[in-house]
Amino acid sequence: MSEMRPAMAETAGPADGPLTAVGAVKAAETVLEDVLDAELRRAGAVDPVFARDMAGRVGAFLLRGGKRLRTAFAWCGWRAAGGSGDATEVLRVGAALELVQACALMHDDVMDGSLRRRGAPALHVDLAHMHRAARMSGSPESFAIAAAVLAGDLALAWADDVLTETALGSPHGPRLYAEWRAMRSEMVAGQYRDLHAQAAGASGIDEAVTIATLKSALYTVERPLALGASLAGAGEDELDTLRSAGRCAGLAFQMRDDLLGAFGDPALTGKPVGDDLRTRKLTYLLAVGLRRAGARGDEDASAALAAGAGPRSDDTVERMRAALERTGARSVVESKVADLAADSVRYFDRTRADVTVRREFALLVERASGVVLPDRPDRTDRPEGTEEDDRTEGGR
Repeated sequence: MSEMRPAMAETAGPADGPLTAVGAVKAAETVLEDVLDAELRRAGAVDPVFARDMAGRVGAFLLRGGKRLRTAFAWCGWRAAGGSGDATEVLRVGAALELVQACALMHDDVMDGSLRRRGAPALHVDLAHMHRAARMSGSPESFAIAAAVLAGDLALAWADDVLTETALGSPHGPRLYAEWRAMRSEMVAGQYRDLHAQAAGASGIDEAVTIATLKSALYTVERPLALGASLAGAGEDELDTLRSAGRCAGLAFQMRDDLLGAFGDPALTGKPVGDDLRTRKLTYLLAVGLRRAGARGDEDASAALAAGAGPRSDDTVERMRAALERTGARSVVESKVADLAADSVRYFDRTRADVTVRREFALLVERASGVVLPDRPDRTDRPEGTEEDDRTEGGR
């Protein structure tokens, strides 16, 4: 099921755990399948309709693909902090991260009104289809939105169960749980700041960076690295270094996603292009475009990118794209992504990770950011490109 293609030996013997991020993702997929099997059996014992309509859809969503970047970064953090031997705990953390990611995506699609996810109808769209097919009463859309919120809640409950069970069985459980608790609050804070900025018509670069940090950078890379390192008993200095590496990589990931949202190919991203522009989400790309338009006295660009009521028309979205190109905002953000990716790898190189793990981390940063990093003496291969299922989750 994993979308990450093996570039080297994937796993060692059972006692040694996965030797690469590729192997860790494959092993975590198996753990996730086991978790879902158990949860679906429990759901069936609770209520068959709930199990079929709700739990079954959550399970299917999780098995439909995804980047699995958070699992891979958790493994890198574990190895960078000296983790070795039995990898069961970090693999379970990876499964928990995939579950909380499912929650975030389901809720995100409801809030954004997104129609597609991972190359298929978004969950609330699928639920509306179910409502119509069954000739149920009431509004299909209202039913679907409420049910999708519940589905996201269920995925989060399953994630908390897996993480809590892992923490209770680990000597490093308190530190692990502290990282997890912080991550959950940051996710909600970031999503709310995103909604708030949209409603307020915010345009500032600092606010855009705050949203990108809370909504994506922390829980995509920084917290997964720290969660993995916590299981290896990392000290505060190690955690601080990994957090710096993670924040840079996470911001690069979000800014690349902003670029894909404005200029990407729907055939590769699995979702319509221009949605963030249509709803005028405050992204770093938009904020840079507005600042540069003002500095250049480009009134047309400023007007196209300014706040306004209601969703933008197709013509306005095209004007916004043209403004982002003309002001140089697209080029500025491309350069920023490259700088952040390089900074992330430099921070990670300060850890005690061996050459293999450093190489794995660099490959993951390349994959997340879409940047080909300069040749390094510890690098012998390249990522295999950004395939369709590498770009289907938006800023999540």
